[in-house]
Amino acid sequence: MTLEIPPFSRRGWLGLLSVAGLATLSGCSASGALNALVPSDNYSLRADVAYGPQARQRLDVYLPLERRTPGPVVVFFYGGSWTNGERASYRFVGEALASRGIAVVVADYRLSPAVKYPVFLQDSAQAMRWTMDHLGELGADPRQVFVMGHSAGAYNAAMLALDTRWLAGTGLSPAQLAGWIGLAGPYDFLPIGNRDVQVAFDWPGTPADSQPMVHASKNSPPALLLAAHGDTTVNPVRNTEALARRLQAAGVLVGLHIYERVNHVTLVAALATPLRGLAPVLDDIEAFVRKPRA
Repeated sequence: MTLEIPPFSRRGWLGLLSVAGLATLSGCSASGALNALVPSDNYSLRADVAYGPQARQRLDVYLPLERRTPGPVVVFFYGGSWTNGERASYRFVGEALASRGIAVVVADYRLSPAVKYPVFLQDSAQAMRWTMDHLGELGADPRQVFVMGHSAGAYNAAMLALDTRWLAGTGLSPAQLAGWIGLAGPYDFLPIGNRDVQVAFDWPGTPADSQPMVHASKNSPPALLLAAHGDTTVNPVRNTEALARRLQAAGVLVGLHIYERVNHVTLVAALATPLRGLAPVLDDIEAFVRKPRA
C-alpha cells in the first residue's frame, strides 16, 4: 500500500521540518515552533489568568468566536517530563480546538526540581477548579467539561480523571467530567530510568499509586487515548494500549487510536493547521468531545 503525502504548503513543510529538527534536540519543547504557522483570527484570548497565588499558577483561555450557546470546554496540560514547558508554546492547541467551537484552557503548573510529585497534580486540580468556577464566562456547558494532556500532561489529565484524591482536594470529582483525552501519556512507568523523572517523582521512593494504571476502574469518565505507533519516548503498547484494555474491561467507554505517520512530538503537533495531514488527531478529538453522552 502506498501512502500519499499530503499537499502541504511551503510554510507547512517548513513547519514540519522545524518540528522534526527540534524534536531531536528538545522533545516536547518543539511544539512552540508551530505557533507562527497557525491562524490567530478565529478565537479570542484571555492570557495570564491566575488560578492560584504562585507564579506558575497561570492559564490562558481560548474562546471560539462563533459559539452562541453553551458548549464544551477542554482543559489542556502540556508535556515536558514535569521539568519544562510553558503555556504560551501551545497556542496552536488552543487555536485548533477553538476553530472547532471548543473553548480551551491551557494551564501552566509548577515543575521539578522546584517541586516534586504530587504538587503538579495539585496545581492541575486547581486549574480544573478555576475552570469549573468560571464556566459561565467561558460559555461552557457544565455537562461538557473535559481534561486533556500530551505526554507528562496526559499523565496529569489521567490522574485527575482516574484518581479521586486530586479533584477531591478542590471539592470536585471525576464524575463531573464528561471525559478525558490522553495523547502519548505515560500511565505505567515504574521503575523510573529517566533522571529528570526520577527527581520529579523522588525515585526510588515513588509510591505505586502514583501510576494511572493502578486507578483504572469502572468509575473512570469516558476516555479517548491517542498514541503514535512508532513512539520511542513513551511505549504505546505498555501505556496507551494497556490502559485502554484495562478501562474497557471495567466497562468504560474508550476510544483508542494508534497513528502510523507521527511520533511522540508530531502527534500533538498534528493539531496545528499546517500538519493536520499527518494524522486526524483534531478530527478524532472533536468527534469524542461532540459524542452525545447519556
